[in-house]
Amino acid sequence: MCYAAGVSRASFYRVWQQREPEEEAMELRARMQQIVVAHRRCYGYRRVTRELKDQGWRVNHKRVARMMAEDNLLAVRRRKYIVTTDSGHDLPVHRNLAATLRLGGINQLWVADITYIRLREQFLYLAVVLDAYSRRVVGWALGESLETFLVLAALRQAISERQPGIGLVHHSDRGTQYASREYIRLLEEYGIEPSMSRAGRPYDNAMCESFIKTLKQEEIYTRQYRDRADLELHMAEFLEQYYNRHRLHSALGYRTPASFEQSLQVPTAQMSFFRHEEIYRPDAGSNQEEP
Repeated sequence: MCYAAGVSRASFYRVWQQREPEEEAMELRARMQQIVVAHRRCYGYRRVTRELKDQGWRVNHKRVARMMAEDNLLAVRRRKYIVTTDSGHDLPVHRNLAATLRLGGINQLWVADITYIRLREQFLYLAVVLDAYSRRVVGWALGESLETFLVLAALRQAISERQPGIGLVHHSDRGTQYASREYIRLLEEYGIEPSMSRAGRPYDNAMCESFIKTLKQEEIYTRQYRDRADLELHMAEFLEQYYNRHRLHSALGYRTPASFEQSLQVPTAQMSFFRHEEIYRPDAGSNQEEP
């Protein structure tokens, strides 16, 4: 109707609110219910506000927070996330390259980590690889043990999916899986630079830790999985469909990783070096006899 009349949806909702405030409030509450249920009661008032604005509603975040509190729609808080990392090994440890890296596009920095998932009768382990610029999950793998083949499977999937160029930095903790010879050999094969967190600094890999917290709060703690097949099915749905394509990220301007990457222009590969005046002359003097 708005399209046919040539008016914006925001204008329609604004006039509607002035003329029929009670009906408009009920419709707004219904839309908020739909958004909260669609996102498994994991969206806070900020993301709900952004979803409403994307749908054409002209609404203030304070009003959304108040109405969500009145309707008991505020995000459910889950149990505390516990991090466990075994870095007691004699394998080579690589310096932290991610700490000084300034990102300007995708496939410049990947972050990786492992977490555990408890089923009724067993533990399973999930290895993930994220693109730090777009927050997109580019590789993941499930396994019954913490052996190196688990993280190798996630990395191979990421490489196959993204086909990165030489110079990509891969950051992880100091776990034995990421420091293993097989894993480092695969990184070197594709020209990927390994980077690891400093000793006693878990926040060096905070981005991946934050993702795992989101994964557990919004997916794992909200379900009871029957078996591994059931877990793999829901994990694929959450990571590849919901998280990458539907969940809004505040760090991306409340866009999904997929839509954020689509909005990026393909950058031209460039490499710059500092000049030393005693060796190199400025480009402006190219018309001199000796370049």
